[in-house]
Amino acid sequence: MLSYRHSFHAGNHADVVKHIVQSLILDSLKQKDKPFVYHDTHSGVGRYDLTHEWSEKTGEYKHGIARIWEQVDVPQEIQSYLEAVKVLNNGDKLRYYPGSPRVARAQIRPQDRMVLTELHPSDYPLLEQEFHRDRQVNIYREDGFKRLKASLPPQERRGLVLIDPPYELAREYRDVVQAIWQSHKRWATGIYAIWYPVVNRCDIEDMIEGLQGLGIRKILQIELGVAPDTNEHGMTASGMIVINPPWKLESQMQAVLPFLKEAIAPATGHFKVEWIVPE
Repeated sequence: MLSYRHSFHAGNHADVVKHIVQSLILDSLKQKDKPFVYHDTHSGVGRYDLTHEWSEKTGEYKHGIARIWEQVDVPQEIQSYLEAVKVLNNGDKLRYYPGSPRVARAQIRPQDRMVLTELHPSDYPLLEQEFHRDRQVNIYREDGFKRLKASLPPQERRGLVLIDPPYELAREYRDVVQAIWQSHKRWATGIYAIWYPVVNRCDIEDMIEGLQGLGIRKILQIELGVAPDTNEHGMTASGMIVINPPWKLESQMQAVLPFLKEAIAPATGHFKVEWIVPE
């Protein structure tokens, strides 16, 4: 389990992987003119100040986005992600990091819309302020899974659902499986991207087993590790489980992950892209 306030962890290696996958999926949705919806179940505050004492206390961004930010030659596949970071920063200095809502906002078009949910009493007002009077963004202070269930199927019939709970409680891994089961019944063609941290590998294996048991096809797993698995406290890897991934996502991440490993954890890193359930 994690003790999680994202302001301490913004821009770390897990954020880098999550937001690159998110950006690539949104890029694929933009290949067609038809509108789509971006639905975020655990939105956070939208942007994070990396000079804040919470970020500086852990310094996790220094081993994540900061190492990518310094690179001169980066894969074409991560350009959209880096543009979302640059939008919040003037010049070459890295100060702000976009949460998943800001990554999405940098990419959606006039015909698209966003649904954001955040239950934390301190984070919700900041999220609302971040998107004040933005008519393309609907924000709800309620349980993210309940709002997702109530929102499906979307009128657009196309879109991405990003699911990234804090996993502070062991039951949240089961909650994710339950949310996918309920959501897929309502909207089988939607793209669902589940972020997960590797703290105890057994939790991830149990969640994957639960997803496999739903009878859903086309489930892809993407993971970047910065250290070997351990039973001790701390996140050693993270990844994304994507249901109905765009057809290019597998090859795109196979190209990106070696770069990320060398930039972030050249000595101890590892990665994988594999199908949990094929088509």
